[in-house]
Amino acid sequence: MDYVPHTSKDKERMLEKIGVESLEKLLGSIPEKMRLKRDLNLPSPISELELKEHLKKLSQKNKSSDQMVTFLGGGAYDHFIPSVVEHILSRPEFYTAYTPYQAEVSQGTLQSIYEYQSLVCELTGMEVSNASMYDAGSAVAEAAILAFSRTGRKEVLVFDSTNPFYLDVLRTYTRGMDIKIDLRKSQKGIADPADLKNALSEKTAGVIIQNPNFFGLLEKVEEIEPLVHSSGALLILVCDPISLGILKPPGEYKADIAVGEGQSLGNRQNFGGPFLGYFTAKKELIRRMPGRIIGATQDHQGKRGFVMILQTREQHIRRERATSNICTNQALCALAACIYLSLLGKTGLKKVAELCLQKSHYLADRIRQTEGFKIKFDHPFFKEFVVQTPLPPQKIIETLLEKEILAGIALSQFKLGLDDCLLISVTEKRTKKQMDTFVEELRKLK
Repeated sequence: MDYVPHTSKDKERMLEKIGVESLEKLLGSIPEKMRLKRDLNLPSPISELELKEHLKKLSQKNKSSDQMVTFLGGGAYDHFIPSVVEHILSRPEFYTAYTPYQAEVSQGTLQSIYEYQSLVCELTGMEVSNASMYDAGSAVAEAAILAFSRTGRKEVLVFDSTNPFYLDVLRTYTRGMDIKIDLRKSQKGIADPADLKNALSEKTAGVIIQNPNFFGLLEKVEEIEPLVHSSGALLILVCDPISLGILKPPGEYKADIAVGEGQSLGNRQNFGGPFLGYFTAKKELIRRMPGRIIGATQDHQGKRGFVMILQTREQHIRRERATSNICTNQALCALAACIYLSLLGKTGLKKVAELCLQKSHYLADRIRQTEGFKIKFDHPFFKEFVVQTPLPPQKIIETLLEKEILAGIALSQFKLGLDDCLLISVTEKRTKKQMDTFVEELRKLK
């Protein structure tokens, strides 16, 4: 970004234009305790050339996950991205994260989104998909709101085995609405069907189940589904799309809504964004879905074309009939997912999922054989697992960081009663040598 200086005269003219006497009065609404009252101790002025060299040296202190061996997960994963994905994304006709407001003039953009929707429906086994969301957290929250509007009921059940970041977004979205979030405790890392059965009532609008869940474990969805539907509530599944290469898709579980994070489909971790949330549902819910939906049609000459068939935001329809105020669809990230899925196909995605499964279980077995370390939950998992450690997880993370290994996520920050536990993720990128080195470093810590 270019540096645009303001002279004292410039500032005076701007203050005069907005009708404020001084800069101090302009900032008057900022609480006194929030104001910086010390000297910044900035160095003497330097030339532009010197400044660029200084900033370059500072930037070289940063390291991306590509330069390290990462076992981080929790919703953002270090999967391999074929070079062609970013090559196509970089084409100028695609290089925007937004759907044009005059969308019909950009048939290429609309077609790419249509193809994305089609691929996501095939992946999840669901009937309809929208043109994507901000991320999985916003998709989870919008799914809860849809269940609320569809059933007229005011309670949503969710378990603490759901990603805590998604739960935070869910609480934020529903805070100003007449929706009660009933957070249930998981048992040994997974949702307890018996507890769910007792909690369900005529007030329950929907039940949110993440599978694989935040701990990487597979939930008992086949037992949960009939309980949810017999109560008249909607079943909302949150799924890692990579896992669907080998696991039963939400459509086969009779899910009403299926959502999740699409970052692992050809998008880099980027310090946590931008990501995309996929949002799918049964066809009967299509008019209550948030965001936009692209459809294929024919013009008066019989030529195939693409249009936005549903736009349920208040920008497009009467405010009282809008389902959401979400305005973007993360089109660039969705295009990356579309390209990634097209390149891999069913066989390729299955192979990626199988590698994640096999490698994560290899590492878990090696850690299990390491004195003092214990796999916390005895339940099937996909590519993530929880390790109980003999010393503080944060100390492990900080020590291994010096070895350029990102050891995982300390679960103490989430107040789940797992303060001595580390969440570890393994993708297809991890080699046997990297995993063996990780275990060797853990053994040195004792």
